[in-house]
Amino acid sequence: MTDIDSRGYAHPDVLVSTDWVAQRLNDPNVRIIESDEDPLLYPSGHIPNAVQVDWTTDLNDPIRRDYLSKAGFEALMRRLGITKDTLVVFYGDKNNWWATYAFWVFQLFGHENAKVMDGGRLKWEKEGREMTRDVPQFSPSNYTAQERNDADIRAFRDQVLEHHRQNKPLVDVRSPAEYKGEKLHMPEYPQEGALRGGHIPGARNVPWARAVNTEDGTFKPADDLRAIYEQEQGLKRGDDIIAYCRIGERSSHTWFVLKYLLGYDQVRNYDGSWTEWGNLVNVPIEKP
Repeated sequence: MTDIDSRGYAHPDVLVSTDWVAQRLNDPNVRIIESDEDPLLYPSGHIPNAVQVDWTTDLNDPIRRDYLSKAGFEALMRRLGITKDTLVVFYGDKNNWWATYAFWVFQLFGHENAKVMDGGRLKWEKEGREMTRDVPQFSPSNYTAQERNDADIRAFRDQVLEHHRQNKPLVDVRSPAEYKGEKLHMPEYPQEGALRGGHIPGARNVPWARAVNTEDGTFKPADDLRAIYEQEQGLKRGDDIIAYCRIGERSSHTWFVLKYLLGYDQVRNYDGSWTEWGNLVNVPIEKP
């Protein structure tokens, strides 16, 4: 039994260790993908044979505020040499915040053959493992994607409004200061400013990073996660849950934790999140 298997997760197979990745750097059936908040980290040094997925240019539509289309996803996968049989393994900075975001976008197109490297960049670097600046080249594939399916794991404003009206669980994964409306125009996120501070009424505040161990970026054991989300916040596996943050990236990390590590069947990510909600004067807000 591996360390990951011993933590009591509902789906431990969605995570792989740094050892597992180190043993498969040259496996043609595995594509290692780095996705960071800071796209300059990858060219400064990355896991050998890892490719980069830039969340700003690769995962989003270049014109409108939406994710890439089916054709765009196919073009990305073909460029990276990924087939339906390729196992993609995500890792990144900020305790895999952006790696789980990329993982979530891939699930919109049904690429379920995917895992996350536990601990991300932080753990790989702390262990002194090999890094390179060489950018690998792979033969293009002929990947054909399914139509993007937003229904199962993505929530929209009207659905969140209905969730609020029915008093169903909403999880605000931002910092306590953002949740309270104390940091309306955060200088580190100038492009995401909302016109109103606060949070959706009734939303529980569980900052996303509470799910990880700060010393090495690994996910906390299931018992610790249940203490946070269930004993502290009163959530349970049968709940219909929507998580949100500012633009949906931090909440994708919480979506990953609830869906895969704790086995919650009904979890969606509200990607419009507080940026959209806080800019609409006709929706309710709350400031504690």
